[in-house]
Amino acid sequence: MTNTSAADGAGQAAPSARAEAVARERERLKALRARRDAQSADAGVDGFTVRRWRKVGVFGAQAVLQAHALLRQLASVADDATRDVLADALRDEPDDRLLPAVRSVLERADPATVAATLTAAHTGDFLWLSEVGEQRLTALTAGDDTLTASVNEDPYGATALLSAFAADGAAAFPPRLLPRVLPWMPLSVLDDLIEAGAVGPEHQPWQYRAEEPEHTYLKARLVPEQITAEQATSLEWPAWQRRNAFLAGGEPLPSIGDVYDLLERVADGDASVVKELERNLPRDLVLRLRRLLDGVDVGNWDRDIWEDRGLWRLIFSLWEPKAAVNPARSPLHALMALRQAYDLLCMNDLVRASSQIDKLMSFETADSAYRAEVLNFHAYTLLLREDLEAATVVLQEISGSPEPAESNLRMIERRRAVPRNDRGAASNPYLDLGLPHAAPSWETRYRDLRREHVHDVDVSAQLNSAMKRIRVAERDEDWSGFFVLPLDPGRFALPDEVPVTLVPPLAPLTRRTTPLSPEGLGLVRQRAVADLLPHLLNAPRRPDRNSRMHTQ
Repeated sequence: MTNTSAADGAGQAAPSARAEAVARERERLKALRARRDAQSADAGVDGFTVRRWRKVGVFGAQAVLQAHALLRQLASVADDATRDVLADALRDEPDDRLLPAVRSVLERADPATVAATLTAAHTGDFLWLSEVGEQRLTALTAGDDTLTASVNEDPYGATALLSAFAADGAAAFPPRLLPRVLPWMPLSVLDDLIEAGAVGPEHQPWQYRAEEPEHTYLKARLVPEQITAEQATSLEWPAWQRRNAFLAGGEPLPSIGDVYDLLERVADGDASVVKELERNLPRDLVLRLRRLLDGVDVGNWDRDIWEDRGLWRLIFSLWEPKAAVNPARSPLHALMALRQAYDLLCMNDLVRASSQIDKLMSFETADSAYRAEVLNFHAYTLLLREDLEAATVVLQEISGSPEPAESNLRMIERRRAVPRNDRGAASNPYLDLGLPHAAPSWETRYRDLRREHVHDVDVSAQLNSAMKRIRVAERDEDWSGFFVLPLDPGRFALPDEVPVTLVPPLAPLTRRTTPLSPEGLGLVRQRAVADLLPHLLNAPRRPDRNSRMHTQ
């Protein structure tokens, strides 16, 4: 194994490593001589031509043919000035212009061409490289990736990259060298560095990639939150599309049982999936969910909880207030207080309903529509107590007087004109059944309640009374004798939103390249070979003793 050091000036290998390299080189030359001896007779190259090529560092008839093949490839990418020099060499008239011409062509060529040319010269045993360059190329072609090099010897960082992977220390690849390797390194090798932690979002590797697909892929791997819908489509990334559809409130892509399916059920108020959801959330979101659950016992949550309206349905499904709710605490409490008052009225629990309505009446900063519902509730409780004069005053306070409120006012005024002993039931029969006013499903509800309270004579009598009153109203198509509440059922609706603060961050795109790909590392090695171009000489080295013996 050859290991050249940047610190030794001459770039010489350590003694033991050099001895091994020399031994291998002698074996290679011995095999090469035997091959040349066997092939020279059939090569079709005369001795005069062989002697001409010796002057430019090419020895033997077979080597001349290899030089021809190499120069023909370079001639296809050469400019006019160098093409003439290569043409002369191809006519077996090489001279001292040849190596400068080869260098000129390679300086404008791509790394693959440079690496192929230097490797071909090395394989052909051309004396075109410096001794240090020859040693490094010998190591690279032998698969020895443990070389070290100075900054000038490793302009693209390929040698350092090979050394990091050879030492199984990709994570320790120097960050200062990243600007050198990021523009050209194979995507699979870049993925290896990402997974090793050597490349992160702070390095912005996508900025170094000219091709849009790679640019997008790397952003998805490191900063998935920055990916656009168009980019996600180009990546064919269903995880991004499913998450985005969920956050947008649309129908997420089907994937039953995943975290978005569970979040959708939570958004609908299904508390039965909370434990399963915890198993699918990251730790910080699990703690957030538990803060929500802890707040149910006391009816109090931090602002960041109740500001996520997508959590309200879950909170309302779990929270059963044991006392009147203060609507001034938050918008969530305001809605709960309103719904709580309505539910208690439907349950005919007038004592608790009145207590809740008193809290609502003291909520002076409520908007006019909210205030109208509260006043209407208060008027209804006064109606049930037959305090019709006070109920009239309260209804007259409703600003704007929507039609249901006007209807309620007319109903009370008509009732005031009837002697107290001649008045019928004051309650709204739909509410007596626990339903909104004029609910079409009242008969089903009536039958369910009758079965539930079949042995309770008083409740059964109340239910029968409500049923008869509704049937008379339907027969006469006249509901004017019923006090209407709520005024606007939409105000009591729970938000139809998604719990955005429980949505886990988008996981980075899973790598789509092969880990430790031999092909990717082979391209890095190719770049390291191309970086040896400065070692290409302007005049061939003098042959060593073995070469002289062979070429005499």
